[in-house]
Amino acid sequence: MKAWVLEKTALFSDQAEPLVLRDLAIPDPGPLDILIRLRACGVCHTELDEIEGRLAARLPVVPGHQAVGVVERTGSRVRQLKTGDRVGVAWIYSSCGHCSFCTSGRENLCPDFRGTGKDANGGYAQYMRVPAEYAHPIPEQLTDLEAAPLLCAGAIGYRSLRLTGIRNGDSLGLTGFGGSGHLVLKMVRYRFPNTKIFVFARNPEERAFALELGASWAGDTTQSPPELLQAIIDTTPAWQPVVSSLAHLLPGGRLVINAIRKEPGDVDSLLQLDYAAHLWKEKEMQSVANVCRSDVAGFLKLAAEGDIKADIEVYPFAEANQALLDLKHKQIRGAKVLQID
Repeated sequence: MKAWVLEKTALFSDQAEPLVLRDLAIPDPGPLDILIRLRACGVCHTELDEIEGRLAARLPVVPGHQAVGVVERTGSRVRQLKTGDRVGVAWIYSSCGHCSFCTSGRENLCPDFRGTGKDANGGYAQYMRVPAEYAHPIPEQLTDLEAAPLLCAGAIGYRSLRLTGIRNGDSLGLTGFGGSGHLVLKMVRYRFPNTKIFVFARNPEERAFALELGASWAGDTTQSPPELLQAIIDTTPAWQPVVSSLAHLLPGGRLVINAIRKEPGDVDSLLQLDYAAHLWKEKEMQSVANVCRSDVAGFLKLAAEGDIKADIEVYPFAEANQALLDLKHKQIRGAKVLQID
């Protein structure tokens, strides 16, 4: 099979094509696994973090954790899926299943959590193997290309929105407006029609896109919204928006940080943190770590019910490096997806 492989880490500027196209053996499914013939895979910022070494991956590895395809073969003990079923694989590739986190519905915090495309080969390939319990049936209302970004950008946005605790009519801010942010906006418009959404983004095109999708206001990350907000979801890699967001919250408001990392070079922004201005009056900060299978299943169900679909830009499988380069240079409108032959 053809697969894009990350063999070494380096800054994107030092390598024109960080992924190498290789011929790999089609993996055999174990007794509890399935083999998927892939049709589509979303492109995510996490791949950039792996390529540039900010997120340690098992190398060499096939990246990609928003994979959609059809079950080609099943292991001898698999009962819940059959050949021909359409399924997706998200960031959670597996967990131990028996630790205190797994048994309390928090498998995303399992010490043996394995990330798809990081700790195990992922979806930038023609085939992939995954434990059957970690594959998700794709609703018939969604095409392969539409479903792919829902598996990460949508699922992590779903978890982030749930962690805000907002109710219909509460105001919500979104800092950063990429694949996850635009899906959260669509989700809120469906679930909380009386909630006003305020978007903070550096890119004027992203601000215009947010207004086009129904945001009440869109401004730069350095601007103040016209009113204080009940909750804000931050998806940026910088610290400055965290400090600004805390200042924009109502008393008792909550900031949910949906980011794998924050840039160490921006840590000076934290020196601007003032207890009275930013944290007093019972404001809260909550981080988001990975996703549980329930997040993926819950969002796929919601997306099918509410016709929530990502705005997507499709790239041929052969242009995986170009898709990542465009993502690196912030050429974003919605989500990017590889179409796999």
